[in-house]
Amino acid sequence: MESKPDTIKVTAFHREEISATHADLHVTVKGSSVVSGDTALKKAKEVNQLMEALTSLGVKEEAVKLQGVHVETSSGVLVKSSSASYRLKIRCEKLEQFAEMLDAIASQKNASLDRVEWKYDDDAARERGLNLAIENAKRKARVIADSFGVKLLGVRDFVETVSDQEAPIWQALLPQPAARSRGAGMLMTEQPSLGMDIQHNKTIQVNVEVWYRVSEFTSGQG
Repeated sequence: MESKPDTIKVTAFHREEISATHADLHVTVKGSSVVSGDTALKKAKEVNQLMEALTSLGVKEEAVKLQGVHVETSSGVLVKSSSASYRLKIRCEKLEQFAEMLDAIASQKNASLDRVEWKYDDDAARERGLNLAIENAKRKARVIADSFGVKLLGVRDFVETVSDQEAPIWQALLPQPAARSRGAGMLMTEQPSLGMDIQHNKTIQVNVEVWYRVSEFTSGQG
């Protein structure tokens, strides 16, 4: 390791939990016909039904993107009666609409929600965390310098690291097998535990290491 004479090293961090600002819903729609390109949003009946349900909530058409189309055939030959699976990405800009959008998707018998991709204002949180971590490092450096009777002359070296940890996503659980009640002698089915986040958080931590140049240590300062 490179020698850094007449320096002190200070470490500091700032940790902050931030909430998602918007979300992308990844949805698959089973269609009874094959339509390619963005026209599928209007010409594929099942997809268009979902589009109408979403736009009735105020979701803009441009918030829905067609990610891909998978053609399904029973004989391996593409025919007019072939069906298709349409993969959509739906942007939820206003999270207060999230529950309503879930209801709209659930109301479509041919649509299924595959996953939710939460989005955050990462850049602002990291910049805010960096500024606060540096301020913490400055305060610590002044205390250390005063304790040793030296002056801070400037910064010799600086390292920043960022950790980004998203909270575990609450996954829906599959129904449990039926359990038999011994006393009554009859089958009792446990209700499935189903759940989904409608708001999601993650933690951003900014760590800094700062080497400060200081005035020369006297022999009695160790």
